[in-house]
Amino acid sequence: MEKADITIIGAGVIGLAIAAEMAGQGLNIFVLEKNPAHGGGISSRNSEVIHGGLYYPEGSQKARLCFTGRHMLYEIAAKNSIPHKKTGKLIVAVTPDEIEELDRLYKNGLQNGVSSISLISKRNIVRIEPNIQAEAALYSPETGIISAHDLMNYFLTQAVNGKVHLVCNTEVTGIEKEADGYQIIARNAKGESFEFSSAVVINCAGLSSDTIANMMGGNYKLHYCKGDYCSISGVKQAMVQRLIYPVPAKNHVGLGVHLTLDLNGRYKLGPDTTYIERFEDYNVAPEKAAQFYQSTSKFLPFLKEENVHPDMAGIRPKLQGPNDDFCDFVIQEDAPGFINLVGIESPGLTASPAIARFVKEML
Repeated sequence: MEKADITIIGAGVIGLAIAAEMAGQGLNIFVLEKNPAHGGGISSRNSEVIHGGLYYPEGSQKARLCFTGRHMLYEIAAKNSIPHKKTGKLIVAVTPDEIEELDRLYKNGLQNGVSSISLISKRNIVRIEPNIQAEAALYSPETGIISAHDLMNYFLTQAVNGKVHLVCNTEVTGIEKEADGYQIIARNAKGESFEFSSAVVINCAGLSSDTIANMMGGNYKLHYCKGDYCSISGVKQAMVQRLIYPVPAKNHVGLGVHLTLDLNGRYKLGPDTTYIERFEDYNVAPEKAAQFYQSTSKFLPFLKEENVHPDMAGIRPKLQGPNDDFCDFVIQEDAPGFINLVGIESPGLTASPAIARFVKEML
């Protein structure tokens, strides 16, 4: 029977980052991916934002790994010519009563070590972003954007160069404990079942990470939270230079429908937050365009309803249910040599290199 030293389940940005971090040590490492290619799941369906780390409670994994990951990500991108841009971001208070929440976010960001942030007045908003409407804003100059696909390709190249094996079209259907590791039962594209053993298993299966964890006696339950996006057309490029976010919901379910840029200067609105049943539905309803226009025209007065069009969607693997308080990342060794990463949603892309280093240190 084939014997692996480490098996990573899931070839999204987290699994690939861990594979790159583990590579080159003479270990027999496999990355299993159920899709036909790497990065075909939630890692390719997000805003591609490098987050500053303002939102998350002090001391949480999300706060710590976002802060460290951001520094690592900018360094990796600069050294390896991965397309990225430090755009900066404004979180805007549209009404005076939202300013209190900006103050809270500002203090929270400072507690998380994000020292570059500042509160700016309406007069200064007009100076740097004359085409938006707001009473006050929190400015995060360290926020940026990155090509998620190029980042994943970089991690994959690092992994493969370090003798890691990527095996696609392979779905894990069972895991059993053995004396010196784990027996993994998987199914290939032809529906054929096969087995092999692995000393260490790292579960980075995204939307299926609770299912994988529960094969080894875990008690996890993910909630699928869909985020739709709309594209913008008919608006001049450079109308807005930075990412523009509203004040977020107090329960951290989402950051509010916001304006992002891609690396070609195109604008996009989203994502919103809708809890859905457990299936992958990436269709965007036509009426979302009007809803997004209504929610963002308050701070983007140059938008017209005909500028906004349904685009793409992503799904967050949330441990936090619709009425729950904040839930942190789960990154823990639930059995000897069996590490689960469950509920890795935003800021997972930003945190990916820091998560990879953290997992390596756990082992």
